[in-house]
Amino acid sequence: MTITVVGTVALDTITTPFGKVREYLGGSAMFFSVAASFFTSVNLVAVVGGDFPKQHMEFLKSRKINLDGLETKTDGKTFRWIGSYGHDLNNAQTIETQLNVIENYQPKIPDSCKNPEILFLGNIDPDQQQRVIDQAGKPGFIALDTMNLWIKTKKTSLIEAIKRVDLVTINETEARLLTGTPNLVRAAKDIQNMGPSTVVLKRGEYGAVLFSQDQIFCAPALPLEELNDPTGAGDSFAGGMLGYLDRWNTITFDNLKTSVITGSVLASYNVEKFSCDRLKEITMKEIMDRYLQFESLSYFEAMQV
Repeated sequence: MTITVVGTVALDTITTPFGKVREYLGGSAMFFSVAASFFTSVNLVAVVGGDFPKQHMEFLKSRKINLDGLETKTDGKTFRWIGSYGHDLNNAQTIETQLNVIENYQPKIPDSCKNPEILFLGNIDPDQQQRVIDQAGKPGFIALDTMNLWIKTKKTSLIEAIKRVDLVTINETEARLLTGTPNLVRAAKDIQNMGPSTVVLKRGEYGAVLFSQDQIFCAPALPLEELNDPTGAGDSFAGGMLGYLDRWNTITFDNLKTSVITGSVLASYNVEKFSCDRLKEITMKEIMDRYLQFESLSYFEAMQV
């Protein structure tokens, strides 16, 4: 089983109420790949500059992530994001974005990354997302993420990309912006009507809601004592979710529900330290233990009447 992910690999400088890090490993494709690699083989397609630290490359290889699609532009600089969070960790403030090598980047899918069981399109330009679909051969299942920027600047192109996928992950603010609908249930239905059978609304500290065909599942969020950096939580969620689905290679509503909880487990670990430092440490036993914690949040006895 394999997943191909197309997105960004970055160097992030982040300030939160709990600390600051400079030029730490980041990017949507990176967080997704590390989370998914607990469950399946991952092909990473992105671009970095000649200044990308060798130790980061070695770390990605150590996770058995296929880097055939990670292009290095030796005369360019790696994409950088500088941001900060206040005590409301749901909202990031962008201080500076340095596009560098991704400014004119056109993803190229090598043969070793084509025809995956699952193709995940990170929140890149929707025109690029469509070109990736055109290059990717015949993926068994296609999922897409997006962001406010593309909804505001390339909405028509984004809707065309959404028409071509099976699943969309999107946060509640983005869902309302995309559909113009304040009610989240109606917003999810409107996105399904664009083409994908499945929509996952990410709600941060309030969990996630899965809409698949005519069925709905609400997943809780785990109350955490340690929370240092929410950067990459949504991408870690998607990596855990789709990594689990790819491991079992069967898309049923029950598997989708389990995958959403699995994604929540990976996201909950991701936020405990900066960058992917916490994901570097955890084991499958810890993942299973936390999955059981999520399960206990949702268990209740039937009402007696």
